Amino acid sequence: MKTELLIAALLGASLAGGAGNCHAQESLINPETYRGIAADRRAYRVGDILTVNVLEAARARSSANTDARSDLRLGASASTSGYQGSAAGSLAGASAGGAETSRAGELRTQLSVRVLEVLQDGTLAVEGAQSLIINGEDQRITLSGLVRPEDIRADNSLWSHRIANARVEFSGSGVVSESQRTSIVYRALKWLRLL
Repeated sequence: MKTELLIAALLGASLAGGAGNCHAQESLINPETYRGIAADRRAYRVGDILTVNVLEAARARSSANTDARSDLRLGASASTSGYQGSAAGSLAGASAGGAETSRAGELRTQLSVRVLEVLQDGTLAVEGAQSLIINGEDQRITLSGLVRPEDIRADNSLWSHRIANARVEFSGSGVVSESQRTSIVYRALKWLRLL
């Protein structure tokens, strides 16, 4: 009987120690980064990649017209028994002016961005860049802004007009870009207001 109690006590102690060891062991799955097989693939944490469909079209037009006219007429006449005379004067002025400005731009592309930060409300701060070199001309597109998780579609893509505080920049360098720059002589004459 005492032997049976001793065996039971030893068995209980070993089971208790084994249970403690089980808790001490680490899992092969990190619960903070684990995503199930059936979970959606939308970006939600720092380092995730998101595809942005950039479709930006901007058109602006402004015009102003000014038309002002003024007219002043004076007249006088005098007559006496020996003299008869008259005088007349007229003053007129007109001013007219007009100005118009217009600007248009369009950019269509797909760009992958990376989540840099997850804000407290769950909004994702994203940023990405893409560079293309065509015939020695380097074209670079950069995009940054804030994305709401509910605006991300099931295929992990997003339209650029859904990005808050969006900054889309398209720049280039090379032969074509250099030819678009004005010469230093032209800029100097423009600065001196000679042109």
